[in-house]
Amino acid sequence: MPTIDSMNPDIPLFARTGINLASAGLGAEAISSSDEFFAPLERMLHDPEPVFIPGKFDDHGKWMDGWETRRRRGGGHDHAVIKLAAPGRILGFDVDTRHFTGNNAPACRIEAAHTDTVTDETSWAEILPHKALGPDSQHYFRCESFESWTHLRIHIYPDGGVARLRVFGVPELDATGNGEEIDLAAALNGGRILAMSDAHYGDYMRLLAPGRGIDMGDGWETRRRREPGYDWMVIALGARGKIDGVQVDTAHFKGNFPDRCSLQAADLQSFGDGLTQALVTDSMFWKTVLPEVHLNADSIHDFRDVLEDLGPVTHIRFNIFPDGGVSRLRILGRPA
Repeated sequence: MPTIDSMNPDIPLFARTGINLASAGLGAEAISSSDEFFAPLERMLHDPEPVFIPGKFDDHGKWMDGWETRRRRGGGHDHAVIKLAAPGRILGFDVDTRHFTGNNAPACRIEAAHTDTVTDETSWAEILPHKALGPDSQHYFRCESFESWTHLRIHIYPDGGVARLRVFGVPELDATGNGEEIDLAAALNGGRILAMSDAHYGDYMRLLAPGRGIDMGDGWETRRRREPGYDWMVIALGARGKIDGVQVDTAHFKGNFPDRCSLQAADLQSFGDGLTQALVTDSMFWKTVLPEVHLNADSIHDFRDVLEDLGPVTHIRFNIFPDGGVSRLRILGRPA
């Protein structure tokens, strides 16, 4: 069965369709905090799911996978500032306290700013009022702000731990462009993975991340296929545009890279954020942009002359035959 998080009704729509602008892997940064005695702020921005390691301690006490402050004795509360991976509109949050059972932050509040650098003069706007937090849980909160923001300041009351802060939104992209070629599928340009046949290994979200993969776990890898067929992924581009080039990077995949790949595309301007099984089925019949081409191990493959000109498109289907791993996929073009 396909892994289609976008069809899971238990997860809010903003979390199913938004880009995590607080992802360290996309470039989000921990700027400052009032305290990080037990666990550093930067862990709160890590991409992997939080873990609990019984019996693991460091010089400050129990090792925790997140941001954790000391117990306050003199009043007040803790807070921290993060820089988003890209300026963008925020749709909602996941304030995750998993594995923090008796030491979680009981409440939070979030402010935002649009600035080059945070200073004492920075003007902050509240975009999430006080919200209660429970232990060992994910807390989804919708954001009602429509502005574009670059930095967030999270307040926790009075102290405690947060395993992950995920900030789901839409990166700021000038869709009119200046005629320059961009990566239409890049997560930082708003590209989103909607569905796939399998993602047994690695971190499939990294397929649209910047840079090259650092190891075999930094990319999309499927299990060994023991039945007929092939693996695939459906992606919504960050902007409608004409595809001029396709780059497939198999960095670090040496004995498990796909033998071949192909690309299909469609112009679905009226398609909303929701995902239906009908879209996945329809993608099988989209027009071919890149016919089946062979791939090599641990290599960057650039395809241009073999591409079919379909005009502007909004969605792509990336097929790999029969299975394997790909580190990065770039869809190069100009917004229409």
